Amino acid sequence: MEMQMNFIRKLPTPKELKEQYPLDNKIKELKEARDNEIFDIFSGKNDKFLLIIGPCSADNEDAVLEYMTRLAKVQEKVKDKIFIIPRVYTNKPRTIGVGYKGMLHQPDPEKDEDMLKGIIAIRQMHTRVVNETGFTCAEEMLYPSNHRYLSDLLSYVAIGARSVEDQSHRLVAGGVGIPAGMKNPTGGDLTVMMNSIIAAQNGSKFLYRGWEVETNGNPYAHAIMRGYVDKFGRSIPNYHYEDLMNVSELYAEKDLSNPAIIVDCNHANSGKKYLEQIRISKDVLHSKKISPDLNNIVKGLMIESYLEDGSQCIGDGIYGKSITDPCLGWEKTERLIYEIADLL
Repeated sequence: MEMQMNFIRKLPTPKELKEQYPLDNKIKELKEARDNEIFDIFSGKNDKFLLIIGPCSADNEDAVLEYMTRLAKVQEKVKDKIFIIPRVYTNKPRTIGVGYKGMLHQPDPEKDEDMLKGIIAIRQMHTRVVNETGFTCAEEMLYPSNHRYLSDLLSYVAIGARSVEDQSHRLVAGGVGIPAGMKNPTGGDLTVMMNSIIAAQNGSKFLYRGWEVETNGNPYAHAIMRGYVDKFGRSIPNYHYEDLMNVSELYAEKDLSNPAIIVDCNHANSGKKYLEQIRISKDVLHSKKISPDLNNIVKGLMIESYLEDGSQCIGDGIYGKSITDPCLGWEKTERLIYEIADLL
C-alpha cells in the first residue's frame, strides 16, 4: 500500500527563513555573551543559580512580551545570584496527539493550523523577546528537524519526557551548541535519562534534514527531574533530597562532562498543582544547603509561570492565562523569585 500522506505545500528551509528574517549583530553578540555565562554556570566557573521560567506554552505574543518585560525588571534586581532563561515554548506535545500543539502549529489558538504562519510567528516572537528584554530563551525541542528555525536565537533546549528515549532527539541534542536538558521519562526510569545524556554528550554521524551530518557531542547535556507517573496513574515526585542524591551517584558512576541537575517544579513533581511549585522550589534549595554535593550539582529550577494564576480553556479569552498546564501568576512569581534569591 502507498504511504497515505497529503503533501500540502513546501515550507521555507531554516536557512531561507533566517535569510528572510535576519538578526542584527546586537542580538548575535548578546546571545554569545549569555551563552558563555550559561556554559560557565554548568561547568561550575560561575555559581549563579539558573531559573528557567515562563509560560507552559507561549500562546499569545503580546502577553508573552508583557510577561518577559516584567521578568527582565526582576532579573536586574537579582542578577548577582540568579540567571534567568525564560521559557518561550512554541511546540507542545500532546499525549494522545490532539489539542493545541503550540504557536508553531497554530499562531492563533482559535483558528486552524497554519505552519507557514507558525514558523514565521515563532521566529518573530523570539526576536522581539531578545530585542525588547535582552533575554535569549529556552524552548522544548519537540521536533528535532524544526530546531534550526530558531537555533540562532535560543540559549537552552529541553528534551521532553516523551522524547528522551528517541534516538533522533538524542543525536540532535548532541549538536545544538547550547545546554540540552534531558528529562526523566514519564515512567521514571533514570537509566533512560542517563543513557540519553551519554548519547548527547558523545559525537555521532546521522541523517538530518536530508544531510549526512556529524556532531562533536554536547558537553552541557544534563538531567532534568520532572517526576513520573506510576503504573496506577499516580504522580510520583523525584525532587526530594534522596532522589537528587541518587542522580548525583548515577553521575559519579559515569564519565560525563559537567554533571548537572535542573529540577522541574511542575508536571509530575507537583501533580500539576501549580501552587506546589513554591514549596518544591524551597525544598530543593534546602537540599542544596545541607549537602555540598547537591549544592554543586543542582544548577537550577524550571518553573511554569504566566501573568495570571491557573489555566483556561481556549476561547475563554483571559489575557495572560495559560491554555495548557496551569501556571503560577505574576504576583506569586515575582515574590518567589525574590525569596529564592534570599535563600541562595
